[in-house]
Amino acid sequence: MANLLVNNLVLRPCHNLVKSVLSRRLCSNAVEHTNHENTSEYESHHNLYDAHIPTSTLQKVLLTLGSSVLSISNPYRHDMVAVLGETTGLKAAQQIRDKMMQDPEGISILHDKPRISSSSLDYQFLESLPKGTLGHAYLAFLKDNNVTPDTRRPVHYVDDAEIAYVIQRYREVHDFNHTLLGMPTNLLGEVCVKWVEAIQTGLPMCVAGALLGPLRLSAKQRQKYLESYLQWSISCGQQAKFLMNIYFEKRWQQNLDDLRKELNIPELPQDN
Repeated sequence: MANLLVNNLVLRPCHNLVKSVLSRRLCSNAVEHTNHENTSEYESHHNLYDAHIPTSTLQKVLLTLGSSVLSISNPYRHDMVAVLGETTGLKAAQQIRDKMMQDPEGISILHDKPRISSSSLDYQFLESLPKGTLGHAYLAFLKDNNVTPDTRRPVHYVDDAEIAYVIQRYREVHDFNHTLLGMPTNLLGEVCVKWVEAIQTGLPMCVAGALLGPLRLSAKQRQKYLESYLQWSISCGQQAKFLMNIYFEKRWQQNLDDLRKELNIPELPQDN
């Protein structure tokens, strides 16, 4: 009965709220684009990047409220998690960009703006790499966990092209972080990765995932988490090199253990 009330009084209205904001914005964009299709000023002001959907401050507030409720109630609503990340992560993303601008490798990433997808990956090359390399481990991670880089949603609601790319880059290197940290995609592994990402990036969604994720751990996972994984994750986030500055695509052939040493990643928990 309680679940039904929550669904009818909270979740359903929030879902309708987000859906309403998105549909109105898309319809508005379509009308404006029709009226300005020959105006380059409209293109430069409104379409800052391919997936950009301009929204007003009020619309961003409504999106934040609706997506926050839906994300907390169902962490597997990745669409709502993505929306919330965009509407709350601007300041943190700007700080990430500033850190990247202070590192030669980070500068190269911002300049090249590489994208990670099935179309950009050379799977045949990755399969040819010897065991122990980053490329071999990354491909094994994708196969073992039945995941694909194409699941990362494009950024829509950030009104700055470079900051939008920073958030997109964060999403697309998430699986590299799993590979680098040796963490599976189960809830315990996700929480550990979120702790590292939260400490390093300050993104609100990462902080929320690190703090709230443990509430869903099983009793066995919670014991491991409290005994070793929590402290390891915090230490890793604090002492490791800033992972957003790693141009993973240029390090395919590097030995994974050597890369971990270079980045000052602490030794993994023994039962991992």
